[in-house]
Amino acid sequence: MSDDTLRIDRSAKTLRTLALERMRDAIMGFHFQPGERLVERPLCDQLGVSRSVVREVLRQLEAEGLVQMIPGHGPAVAKPDLGRTDEIYELRALLEGIAARTCALSATDAQIASLDAALTNLLDAWASGAPVEVMRATTKFYETLFGAADKQIAWEIVTGLNVRINQLRSMTIASENRREPAIAEMTEIMDAIRSRKPDEAEAAARRHVESAWQIARNTLRLG
Repeated sequence: MSDDTLRIDRSAKTLRTLALERMRDAIMGFHFQPGERLVERPLCDQLGVSRSVVREVLRQLEAEGLVQMIPGHGPAVAKPDLGRTDEIYELRALLEGIAARTCALSATDAQIASLDAALTNLLDAWASGAPVEVMRATTKFYETLFGAADKQIAWEIVTGLNVRINQLRSMTIASENRREPAIAEMTEIMDAIRSRKPDEAEAAARRHVESAWQIARNTLRLG
């Protein structure tokens, strides 16, 4: 029986864009496991696209850090590097802490309402049990947070790391018993922002990142 789970529908988007989105989501959702080889011919059949499109997609995913070329074996799903993972989480803790502090100090009531709406969407995504939806909603929450803080350069830095951040985030979301602590941590961030307590907002944002950081580190060490 053929595997049609990755097959894409034709639409206004280019086949390359559609295939790239589908492959990125498949890697984030562990349809392909870290270290698993990505063979062109089966991917052509699963996606319903040509070999040239698959090659373009794999090159783009390699540039994003989700695919790595293994000498003598070809492309495979990248395994996150522990050293680089630590650096990514250090940056996240710093930048997200600053954004949360600034929001508590200067966000307007309308911006806080937008953050509340983004948090509600995130909680709904957690309730859905769909990891990809949780990642999308989380990215949207932080986009709103950095926007409310008027930290555009910081958000550009985070955006440049978002694919790698989401690869790590997919690991922490999938970990056992992560849902309730994550919801509590995000709620704590919003409570501090809403109460106009900058020190508490920054500390809560940092604790949230550090909690995810520990899960990711343990997962990579076990792997």
